[in-house]
Parts: sequence; structure tokens; C-alpha cells
Amino acid sequence: MNQAVPPPQLAAATRLAAPAGRTPWLGIACGLTTSLIWGIQAVVSRQSVADGLTAADVTILRFATAALLLLPFALRRMRPFPIGRIGWRRALVLTALAGAPYSLVLIAGASFAPALHSATITPGLIPVFTAILAYILAGERPGRMRLAGLALVLAGVGAFSWQALSWQALSSQPLGHAPAHDSAWIGDLLFVLTAMMWTLFGLLAKRWGADAIDVTIATCLLSLLFLPVVALALPIRLGEVAWGALALQAFYQGALVGVGALFLYTRTVALLGAARATLFLPLNPAITALTGAVLLGEWPSRAEIIGMLLVITGMTVALRSRGTA
Repeated sequence: MNQAVPPPQLAAATRLAAPAGRTPWLGIACGLTTSLIWGIQAVVSRQSVADGLTAADVTILRFATAALLLLPFALRRMRPFPIGRIGWRRALVLTALAGAPYSLVLIAGASFAPALHSATITPGLIPVFTAILAYILAGERPGRMRLAGLALVLAGVGAFSWQALSWQALSSQPLGHAPAHDSAWIGDLLFVLTAMMWTLFGLLAKRWGADAIDVTIATCLLSLLFLPVVALALPIRLGEVAWGALALQAFYQGALVGVGALFLYTRTVALLGAARATLFLPLNPAITALTGAVLLGEWPSRAEIIGMLLVITGMTVALRSRGTA
């Protein structure tokens, strides 16, 4: 995935029911591991800022590593190379929404706001934006339970916004009295943008019937076309940062998130079914909150805890709801 957020097209494009009579434990293990990877991704992205890396640095490391790992599969699978059956126009559109540009916005947001904001706002707003666009474009009306869940998500995001605005209001205080995250509202707005980008990506992938694995391979490889522009237009500090910091981002963002999480989530869908696979997603903010506190010392405020719990509850209700009005 791109960054702290699960690919919504996987559930739509991979219509696999849970196999009858098969023990669900392997599927549960794959789902939990996927949520663990995605939940810690926000913390690793935030660590990149502390290590002195820019959004451009992390984007280059992520897609260079993922493309290198996926290249052998692409050479065997993608005909024509590297876009397969998706086609150039659609592949480029999907790459613009979920490839290197998406990563740039997401990591830029991590430079302003704590990891918990990224792991809560972006995945929380994806079902909200999806419901809005589905109503506008197709006239699909969500059922009452789903509306209730989405309302809880918005209330939770509102709590984060209130906290961010409170930090901004206090930032005019003398140095030493202002909060540490007085620019968090900027990061929150960027996370709203990533939610919209990923929503459009998922809806278009579903509409075009794009295969999840083909989309992932194509977006990773085509993102390489953006990297020279990124390197020329944005600050690059790769040569100024310790090798350990570079290796962490390359391994986690490129190998674990870009390749490992895709495989594990696909296995989860295959073993448990698409509907059950989505029920692991609300775990992501909780994992981020715990690891962010332990590894980064970013302890959530009361408002952030309330917002996180509201978003988790809302996501759970919305994802479990099936009906439309």
C-alpha cells in the first residue's frame, strides 16, 4: 500500500469467498500481520523526519526498492511491460493517484503531524469519501448503519481537527510554552488529500476491473518515471543521512509495505473473503498509537484518544454494514 493505508481495490477486484471447511487461523494471522505492517508504517514515516530525510528521499527509497523487488515478477507477468492489461492511460492515472505523488503528500504530512493523525485520518476518511462519490456518481445511498458509522468517523476526525487548531492557537505563545505540534493542521489537511486520492484510486481501479497485483506492479514501476522530476524539483538529503536510516526506509516502505503487505492482504482475502479481510483495518490506528508512543514518545492527548476511538468504532460499524437505503 501506499503508506499507512490499505488498497481498497483489493477487496473489490479480488472477489474471493472464504473457502469452505478451511481453518481461518492462517487468514487471521495474515490479516493481523498486514495491519501490523500498515500500523507501524505511519511511525516509520514519522521517524524519517526525525532522521533528516525529506518526502522526496523516502519516495525515492520506497519505489526504487519496490520496483527492484517486483521487476522479476513484472517481466514474467506484465504483457505488455510494464503496464499489462491495464493500458498506459489508466496505469498512469492510477500511478498519479497512488504512486510517487501519493507518497510525497503522505510523507510531507508526516513532517507536520504525529503518526497517529496519519493512521487515523486517512483510512478513516476513505469510506466517507467513497460513500459521497458513490452517491454523486451512481446514486448509491448508504444504509442507516453505515451512515451512523461514517458520522462517528467524521466526529473522530473533528476531534483531531480541534486538537490541531488548539495547537495552532497556542503557537503564538512565547518560545517554550507553545506545543510541539503547532503545525499539525497542515499535516491533517495533507492526510485529507491522501484520503481523497486513495478513494479515487480505489473507485477507478474497481470501475476499470483492474487486477490488484497488476495495479501494484504497474504503479511501482511507473513511479520510477516520476523520480527524476522529484529529485530535480524537491530537496534531496540522501547523502547527508546515516546508512541505517536509509536502510530502514528502503526495507520498511519498499519491501514490507510495497511488496509484503500486498501479498499478505491478498492471502487474507483468499482465505477469509473480501468482507472479513476489511474488518482488520480499524486495528491500524490502535497499532500506530501504541508503537508511536513507545518508539517515538508521541503520547496521544485526550482529544486524540477520543478521536481515535470514534474513528475505529465508526470504521468498524461502516465496514460491517452491507445495506443501502
